Amino acid sequence: MYSAVNHNSKTKGRIVRGCLAPHPPHLVFAANPPQNEPQASGAGAWQGLLAGYAAMRRSLEAAEFDVVIVHTPHWKTRRGHHLLGVEHFKGLSVDPIFPNLFRFNFDLHIDVELAEAIHAEGEQRGLVMSMMRNPEFRVDYGTITSCYLTRPAFDLPIVAISSARSYFDYSNEVGEREMLALGEATKIAVEKTGRRALLLASCSLSHRHFTEEPEDPEDPAFEHIYNANQAKWDRHVLDLIERGCNRQLLDEMPDFMEQSASECKDGSLTWLMGAMDVPQLGGIVHGYGTVIGTGNAVVEWRLDQAEVQV
Repeated sequence: MYSAVNHNSKTKGRIVRGCLAPHPPHLVFAANPPQNEPQASGAGAWQGLLAGYAAMRRSLEAAEFDVVIVHTPHWKTRRGHHLLGVEHFKGLSVDPIFPNLFRFNFDLHIDVELAEAIHAEGEQRGLVMSMMRNPEFRVDYGTITSCYLTRPAFDLPIVAISSARSYFDYSNEVGEREMLALGEATKIAVEKTGRRALLLASCSLSHRHFTEEPEDPEDPAFEHIYNANQAKWDRHVLDLIERGCNRQLLDEMPDFMEQSASECKDGSLTWLMGAMDVPQLGGIVHGYGTVIGTGNAVVEWRLDQAEVQV
């Protein structure tokens, strides 16, 4: 059950851990939580990714957090970066592509103070920022799925940040600059408000996926990477992550986005890197697997356990 946390804004906060936490609704379906109306018969073809999330949850138990901040590709906003600005949301989230797999009854508490602080820091950096004040807003399934798979108790308040259209309206390079600035704004807001934050980049790696669903969505024979190009890019990106070559990863990100149809084009991973000051720190890859042809990795950066050099 959620309980309020007393924050001390005079104490400098910090980002404790950062995670790449992809949001395929198939994983929630396979886990059979009581909040999800469809029920699976078993883990299907996604056992490796579910095991990766389980390993990451065990690792995160060693750290203390006040709040979960998630950047999601599935709350797409036409003008600028939006943040949830209502203290409590409750309702039914339905995946528009896979309503047969994901109809999730959500109940979320929002750290509005921190969201407003990120909003203010973003504006100071020239970003277009908005607070979403509609209490009837249906929270997107990317936010819910990543939060559930990472911390299924939903016992901490969250901050959810939308995906702006800078990459698509301008260029990958413009989008990258914006997301690094948004990451910096997030970091400074966390520090000023005294939070201990867990950050989730809710996105897949390669993202060209199948356009037809099998009659049995749990059929493992259907699951494989869409093409060899995607697989090669995913392996390369994970190698860079494990070796801590995060600046090289950002240098190559525009090509990765285009050549593998990567969901990173919505900015989540670059936002995470910006918030972590692009550390020379290897990420721990807890799991990698495919969902409907897309490449998904569960990765954790333990900032609290390393002397991070930038």
